[in-house]
Amino acid sequence: MTNTFRALLTGAAIFVAGAATAAECIAPANPGGGWDFTCRQIGKILYDIGQVDQPVQVTNMAGGGGGLAFQTVVNERNDDPDLIVAASVATQTRLAQNAFGGATADQVRFVGAIGADPGVIVVAADSPFQSLTEMMDAMKADPGSVAFAGGSAAGGFDHLKVLQLAKAYGIEDVRTIKYIGVDGGADAITQTIGGFTQGMTGDMSEIVGFVQSGDVRVLAVLTEERVPGFDDIPTAREQGIDIVAVNWRGLYVPKGISDERFQEWADRLQAVADSDEWKEAMAANGLAPFTRVGNDFQAFVDQSIEESAALSREIGIIQ
Repeated sequence: MTNTFRALLTGAAIFVAGAATAAECIAPANPGGGWDFTCRQIGKILYDIGQVDQPVQVTNMAGGGGGLAFQTVVNERNDDPDLIVAASVATQTRLAQNAFGGATADQVRFVGAIGADPGVIVVAADSPFQSLTEMMDAMKADPGSVAFAGGSAAGGFDHLKVLQLAKAYGIEDVRTIKYIGVDGGADAITQTIGGFTQGMTGDMSEIVGFVQSGDVRVLAVLTEERVPGFDDIPTAREQGIDIVAVNWRGLYVPKGISDERFQEWADRLQAVADSDEWKEAMAANGLAPFTRVGNDFQAFVDQSIEESAALSREIGIIQ
């Protein structure tokens, strides 16, 4: 072996050993849908704006409504510094309801959310309710007089939105509130337009076409501020009910990584949130601004899980 060839081999070995490991994003579902979107869009933008040196690898890991991915991270990849996992309110709600086989939220670290599908309360165009407070007053006087349809099962996020509003408005026994879970937001709106329910609880992305056609009116959007493009829709907060309920899009990371690595991922996610590329992605996919990263987001998730668990116990979903 010549000295030149030996030097080339040595240099190649050093290059390989020093090469940065590509980040990986696990989408806990099959391709398509919210978690896959989160991984692919955030991963692409991380690379496009120079936050990572190599394209982010996306791994689809369907199973258990996110439970398989969660258990895999906890049991097999607890200290992987290059791993991020897509999450949403569904992740939060399932952890609150012990749907991941005994797994708990403190087994990972929630690093941030940078967009959200806003929760909404909708009525038919000819509904007598002209505001959210009018609807809540009717529910307070007779909780069984107002029924809601939603695209999640009983105890799911659509159901919990209504219960949160009711609790905040002083309705003591939320078990008296009628909720019908149907197969998706479109079916829920059909129930409401047809007069089978008095209200629909869902997400903004589900109702845009029905609002534009004039079939429904939106009594409230459950965000901190009004949603761009829908500036005529008041928030629940504006109407005196301090509730924010959005289907956030975000990430968690393994618990065993260092605090420095956690903060690095938080900073990277903030950079994505601040980018023009992400603003374009949100506009194209009907997402509203919702940026919480690092320890602030972890505290938000912890509090939301406590509230969801308490409501779930109250209605008998969990013991």
